[in-house]
Amino acid sequence: MAESLIKNIRLKAMDFLARREYSRQELHQKLVQRFPDSSDIDLVLDDLVIDGLQSDARFADSFFRLRMSAGYGPNYIRAELRQRGVEELLVGDVFAEHDIDWCAAAKQVFDKKYGGLDMSDVKIRAKCMRYMQYKGFTFDHLKGLV
Repeated sequence: MAESLIKNIRLKAMDFLARREYSRQELHQKLVQRFPDSSDIDLVLDDLVIDGLQSDARFADSFFRLRMSAGYGPNYIRAELRQRGVEELLVGDVFAEHDIDWCAAAKQVFDKKYGGLDMSDVKIRAKCMRYMQYKGFTFDHLKGLV
C-alpha cells in the first residue's frame, strides 16, 4: 500500500512539474492538499531533486525571467521568491546571474504606463511613484523618471 501511495504522489508531482516549474515549498503544499495524510511527501520530493526533476534554482531562474518580463522590479521579485520558499542564497545567485539595469527597466515600465502624462502635477507624479514602488522599484531606480 505504501509503495502504491509513493508512486501516486510521485506521478502527481511530475504532473504538476510537467506544466511549469515549482519551488519545493509550492510543490509540497500542492501535494499535501492532494495527499493530506501522507508522510512520504518529503521522501518523494527528495527523490525528485536527486533525479533532477525539481530544482529550486531552475524555478528561481524561470520565475525571475517571468516577473522581469512582466515589468516587476527587484524588490517585488525578491519578496515573491522568498515567499515561495527559495533560499536567500539562490535568490542572490539569480540576481547576480541576470545583470539587469534596473533603472532602464523602471524607465521602460514607467514609459509604457505613464509615457503621455504631464508630470508637472504633484498628485499625478505621486501616483506614478507609488505605482512604481508597488511594482518593486526603489527610489534610486526612479530618480530620473519625473
